[in-house]
Amino acid sequence: MLVSGGVLRQFLCDVFAARKLGRRSTGSAGRGVGGGPHVSTSNLILRPGKTPARDLEKLERALYVTDLMGFGFNGVTGDYSQGAAGFWIERGERAFPVSEITVSANFDDLWKSVDALGDNLDTRSSIQSPTIRVAKMTVGGS
Repeated sequence: MLVSGGVLRQFLCDVFAARKLGRRSTGSAGRGVGGGPHVSTSNLILRPGKTPARDLEKLERALYVTDLMGFGFNGVTGDYSQGAAGFWIERGERAFPVSEITVSANFDDLWKSVDALGDNLDTRSSIQSPTIRVAKMTVGGS
């Protein structure tokens, strides 16, 4: 259990990270092609919430992100930025598709801004997640 009741309970640690932090390894290591081992996940599941996923779109004005592209995270400052695509929401309805935009936030602020979890769960991957609603992020693009 990594997070419970909105509180971080445990860090993921491979053997190297555990030794550096004076902790026990959680067996959370992975390796890419040609790369060295690093802290990683497999079979990570974020449990769904109670809000019907379709109700998460019932906002006056919002962005519904369906795809994220690239990777932009600074582990020192916590700054996060990533290319995105999805749908613009107006008066609780999907108004039009959007693409080639950027979403960004400080990673700590992003998680503190999560205000609802959908009751759905995407099980097509080893990392499973419900729809997550974030109250505030910066959106760039036109």
